[in-house]
Amino acid sequence: MMETPAASFPSSVVPPGAPVPPPEGWAVEAGRGADWWRVAWRLFKEAPAVWILITIVYVAIMMVLSFIPLLGQLGVSLLHPVFLGGIMLGCREQDRGSALTVQHLFAGFKEKLGPLVVVALLYLLGWFVVGCITLAIALATLGGSVLAALASGDAMVMGSELFATMGLGAALVLLVPLLFAVPLMMAFWFAPALIVLRGDEPFAAMKTSFRACLRNIPPFLIYGLLGILFIVLACIPVFLGLIVLIPVGIATVYTSYKDIFGVPA
Repeated sequence: MMETPAASFPSSVVPPGAPVPPPEGWAVEAGRGADWWRVAWRLFKEAPAVWILITIVYVAIMMVLSFIPLLGQLGVSLLHPVFLGGIMLGCREQDRGSALTVQHLFAGFKEKLGPLVVVALLYLLGWFVVGCITLAIALATLGGSVLAALASGDAMVMGSELFATMGLGAALVLLVPLLFAVPLMMAFWFAPALIVLRGDEPFAAMKTSFRACLRNIPPFLIYGLLGILFIVLACIPVFLGLIVLIPVGIATVYTSYKDIFGVPA
């Protein structure tokens, strides 16, 4: 398993003779999952007001769209990768020493809009498939034995069978779709960054993102456990900590990309 040199990660300058990461990224050590948070926090501290303003504008736009029936939800799904791609461009500029601005939130509309929307559609289609699987499992679980119990006419049999089946159904409805949802999220994680920072095509970006995540399960586990801890801590002061945690969390997409795929061109 190929690993990226630890000393190269925080720097935004590629040293002469540095190894070039493979197309599907490095396989890094588990502890680097914690570094993604650390370096993201550094980016946030360099421009906290701008990061918070970007977050407020983004959340406000998404909230307004979510109130529009049907089309609003579609807009949220389609625009999320576009905004994320713009923020990735802003992270690259900030990492190079330039200023991060709120305009970077909309940079994805100027660069790679088409591919980012295609990724959004593929991601949306994936969730539609997951939803269909969930619905099919729910219908299959609530059929058969439950119908037989209802036909028996015995209240005790009906109650016990319904309770047992609902318990099993709840477990299946939660666990089985999760097996499909996790790979889908892995395919999306790096996709916008790969499109705007490396020029990958939409399907290729999702494929590469999935493989990179699969190669880096240990650091992602550390990253995820720390994320859960940070969410709990951020929610303690009346959820006020989220105004910091959300932008830092978004920045970790860039820092994890940089660690696995190298310094963006």
